Amino acid sequence: MSLNQEGVGRIARLARIELSAAESLATQDQLNGILGFIARLQAVDTTAIEPMAHAIGVVQRLRPDLVTETDRRADFQAVAPEVEGSLYLVPKVIE
Repeated sequence: MSLNQEGVGRIARLARIELSAAESLATQDQLNGILGFIARLQAVDTTAIEPMAHAIGVVQRLRPDLVTETDRRADFQAVAPEVEGSLYLVPKVIE
């Protein structure tokens, strides 16, 4: 697939950019180069290749799921300007 000047003009209009004639020709060459590279990538036979999540075999180190902090809710609510039913009250900001 290759783009013509009409296609480049449509893309520029959708992107809300203005291209001069010289910029349009340069953009056409660049976009056609990108589309050619994509076509080369799609032509590669990948049927025997297993999908992977990462290029390197990374193993995530897991830590035990333990509580490491104490409950300080009462301390924080003691210094809060207003609390009601264990909830922080804040001023209304939307009319």
